[in-house]
Amino acid sequence: QVNLVESGGGLVQGGGSLRLSCTASGRTFSRYHLGWFRQYPEKEREFVAAISPSGGSTVYTDSVEGRFTISRDNAKNTVYLQMNSLKPEDTAVYYCAADGRSDRYPPTSDPYWYDYWGQGTQVTVSS
Repeated sequence: QVNLVESGGGLVQGGGSLRLSCTASGRTFSRYHLGWFRQYPEKEREFVAAISPSGGSTVYTDSVEGRFTISRDNAKNTVYLQMNSLKPEDTAVYYCAADGRSDRYPPTSDPYWYDYWGQGTQVTVSS
């Protein structure tokens, strides 16, 4: 079992930056793929970024490629999402999630494979 808690959301002007953090319980944290998803009001949750257990492989959705960076610190049981050059369309509730499949698989954008989810943190980007 993994408990995930996000933090770092807030209000920022367009072009600004935020760093989201997600801290997890559990001694097997380092064996999980970790992902960030976001959800707009009345919309389905959508993929943002994911990272392999070692941190060596990452994947991003096209709309954040080059602006967002996912990273992890397994010693701190924490995954980060550094968000730069923020746009109003980045406004959403951001969730972290854990995928417990073998690390033979690459990080996935499919929420089907994520077993554990945090409570979400609000990111609001003004014009």
